[in-house]
Amino acid sequence: MILNNDTVNTFDHVIDCLIEICGHNYYQAVQCATIVHNNGKCSVAVDTLEECEFMHEEMLKQGLDVDIQKMTNK
Repeated sequence: MILNNDTVNTFDHVIDCLIEICGHNYYQAVQCATIVHNNGKCSVAVDTLEECEFMHEEMLKQGLDVDIQKMTNK
């Protein structure tokens, strides 16, 4: 799942969501939030499609801009 940068949510809100919804520890969440801020996006979760869809819905409910990117086998 990809988290995209926005101009609406605070760092603290993003960090809290990454901890509560994606299961990050505090340091992972801060690192991801910083990467999103500096690069515009960051992969924040790699899991089953079902789990990513659940996290996607929960992140959307919190006002975050997220996308699911399906992995392909080559």
